[in-house]
Amino acid sequence: MLTLVYISTARAPITEAFCHDILAVSRANNHADGITGLLVAGRKRFLQALEGPADKVRETYARITADPRHFASVVLGERTTDTRRFGDWAMGYSAGRDADDDAGLEAIVAALVEPLDDPDLRAQFTGFAGLSARAA
Repeated sequence: MLTLVYISTARAPITEAFCHDILAVSRANNHADGITGLLVAGRKRFLQALEGPADKVRETYARITADPRHFASVVLGERTTDTRRFGDWAMGYSAGRDADDDAGLEAIVAALVEPLDDPDLRAQFTGFAGLSARAA
């Protein structure tokens, strides 16, 4: 099983409707492909972890990078693992839109990743949420 973490930049402001459109499609695709993970949306950037069969994760990432709604996608890390870190989440999700939500984003993301046994993965997500809150 492969875990891939990437960051990308949105071409337009990230709104709840924008994220829900992405999630509706990705959750259905991910379920069919055996992919789980977590998506966190800041004001301008996405941080996402995808995990599942290596070929399916790579196909999913290729579809994501071809999506014109965002650009500058950078893989932050890839790891092979024997167990899922995100359980049965077709795609966990958290976002912050305004100053109050961005401050709350840190707490929400911290709670979401707290059960993860990988401290580096936890740090990537909590660090991203903290930077998003400070950029508000």
